[in-house]
Amino acid sequence: MSKKVAVILSGCGVYDGAEIHESVITLLRLDQRGAQVQCFAPNVAQLHVINHLTGEEMPESRNVLVESARIARGNVKDIREARVEDFDALIVPGGFGAAKNLSDFAINGADCTVQPDVLALGKAFAAAGKPVGLICIAPSLAARFFGEGVICTIGNDADTAAALEKMGASHEECVVGDVVEDAQRKLVSTPAYMLAQSISEAASGINKLVDRVLELTSNP
Repeated sequence: MSKKVAVILSGCGVYDGAEIHESVITLLRLDQRGAQVQCFAPNVAQLHVINHLTGEEMPESRNVLVESARIARGNVKDIREARVEDFDALIVPGGFGAAKNLSDFAINGADCTVQPDVLALGKAFAAAGKPVGLICIAPSLAARFFGEGVICTIGNDADTAAALEKMGASHEECVVGDVVEDAQRKLVSTPAYMLAQSISEAASGINKLVDRVLELTSNP
């Protein structure tokens, strides 16, 4: 029987939403492995909108759910509709949206809060002992989902790692093509574009993460 995986998106675009390459690689690998996927996103306004050509902020407002529909080809639901009992695993791609829209980590660092619907779903997967994959900067959510002592990686950025440790996570350095697994909590993380210099490098770790998350769904 194919596994059912929930994927949380955070908009569309590396600087203000979900990282598009990371999201598409994740969705592609899940499809290649025969998983059934449902994308979710919070129905909230983005923190801000960035012109991806210039890097400058734009004077407009966009909705995270509506923007996420660009990546999901319209097949995305409000995260409030997500039920942990309907899925075998959860994966969250990175991009600044994970730290701006799913949480305020980009603004408040170790003192961040997580968007309430995202937090509720993440904690539900943690409590159910179902596998979770966090990509790129998304491991900034790990301590809020799992609590003190959770093991994860964002690669090797010292300042970000220090913020994660201040939140209660245990950070392990990791190269771009590998993953870090917290076996007790069934959490898998990979640096992706925290380190990747190409889409192929990003894919090397993300594919490994997806494969491992799916393997863990079969483990008691």
